[in-house]
Order: sequence, then C-alpha cells, then structure tokens
Amino acid sequence: MCDVCGCHTHSHGDKHDHSHSHGHSHSHDESVIVDINRSLFAANDAMARSNREHFDTEKIVAINLISSPGSGKTTLLEHTIDRIGKEINIGVIEGDIETDRDAARIRAKGVPAIQLTTGGACHLDASMIHRGFHQLQKEPGGDKIDLLVIENVGNLVCPATFDLGEHRRVVLVSVPEGPDKPAKYPKAFTTSQVFLITKTDLLPYFDFPVPEATREALELNPSLEVMAFSATSGEGFDIWLDYLRDLVKTVRGKQPA
Repeated sequence: MCDVCGCHTHSHGDKHDHSHSHGHSHSHDESVIVDINRSLFAANDAMARSNREHFDTEKIVAINLISSPGSGKTTLLEHTIDRIGKEINIGVIEGDIETDRDAARIRAKGVPAIQLTTGGACHLDASMIHRGFHQLQKEPGGDKIDLLVIENVGNLVCPATFDLGEHRRVVLVSVPEGPDKPAKYPKAFTTSQVFLITKTDLLPYFDFPVPEATREALELNPSLEVMAFSATSGEGFDIWLDYLRDLVKTVRGKQPA
C-alpha cells in the first residue's frame, strides 16, 4: 500500500516460491524491519513535537483531516472558507499521491494553499508538514494564518499512525461510505478528537443509521465529538463552524503571548 511506512513489506515467503524444510527461523529479518519502523516513528514523533511547538509559537491552530477518498474533505474546506474565511485566516496544506487539483480549488477561494504530492506514500508525515508549512508561509497571506488545515491523503489506515504536530485530528465518514468505518478502521477513531459524518443530505438514499455509527465510534473513543451535517445543503453545518471558532479562541488563548 505505501512506499514509505513499511505497510507494503512482503513476508519472506513472498520473495521466493521454492519450498524448504530446514528449521531456521527468519526472526532476524523481522527484527530488522521492527527496528527500522521504530526509528521511523521516533523520528516522526520528534518532528511532530517540533511542529506543534512552532504552531504554538506562531499562535496557529492546526487540524489534520483524515478520511477515505471521496468523503468530501476538500468540499468541506471550500464551504468552511466561504462561511468563516473572512473572520478566521485559514491556510491549507493539501496531501495527495499525485496532482495539485485540490490545492488549486482552495487557492481559487483566495486562501493560501500548497500541495504536497507523496508520489506513492499513503499518508503525510511530520517532516513533510515542516517543509510544507514553511513553504505556505511564503505564499500571499501565509504569514497571517490563524487556522492551519492539513488535508491528509485519502486513507483511513496510515494517516491514523503518523502524528503531524496537529492540535486536533478530525476523521470524516460520508453517508455513501456506510456506517461500518469505526468497526473496520478503529485506530482512525481512537486517535482522533472529532468524528464528522458528512453528506447527510444523502441519508434518504443510503442505509446509514447515524446513531449506529455514532455508538460504535463512541465505544472506541468516548471522548470523540461527533457532528453530522451536509456542507452542500448547509443543514447542521453551523455546529462545525462554531467548533472551529471556539477551537481557535480556546487553543490560542492557552498559548503564551
């Protein structure tokens, strides 16, 4: 799946198809993989702490949006910018395997945005955010950001593992995807602070019992804030906008002057 984090690693048996009956184990190979992964995550976590300290110093609130492809992250951002972009200075880091289409959509709203293309990796990591944020600050308006939104690569597996230095992680599930995502991808919910159920204007056309999805998510993480709305129709959308307003006010208020 991923060219970077190790989830693409095959077992030793995938590398050759001849059989052998000798009794030696391959624990050495496995221990090397474990050590590499530990080093990778330790370096990422150190950079994430540095990112968070930088955001705190700049009095910027950072949120990390994770979801499957097509859940509506970019549409959510567009409507958020339309509604509160004049009262909160928003900057966006877009993550995708290829293309800069999402960043172009955000720039069209008059908001500073940069695209990080991973070229095969199924997630962003803290070092990418470090470089991307410095690049974003050089964009017009990038030096006045109150709220940094990181739109992660569309994936509910690897992005849940990598801390980027964000203050809040937000997991999205759209109505057409079905209500079983918390059960199938628990780490995305146990590591998040907010669960958004999006595209609720499509509830009449899909079998998506909101209470069931909410219950399963809260069983995994009782502290999750759950919001259900449609960014397109605007139904319930104010709860998300108010959350962002309060978040910026609260987090910035706790940071040193």
